[in-house]
Amino acid sequence: GSDLPMSDLIVGFGLVLVLEGMLWAFAPDMARRLLEIASETAPATLRTSGWIAMAAGLVLVWMVRG
Repeated sequence: GSDLPMSDLIVGFGLVLVLEGMLWAFAPDMARRLLEIASETAPATLRTSGWIAMAAGLVLVWMVRG
């Protein structure tokens, strides 16, 4: 079916950690600046961005996993 096995969810979470870790390892100044920008951004804008990112991620997973 279209259900993702638990192992796929764990792998997805692991990939998020790898990507986030790469940002901090290779560009800590940029990561710090992104946090500063986020702290100055309105909560509603951050929330909207989060919903858009989640929707894009779901579409991507749906397209790949069919």
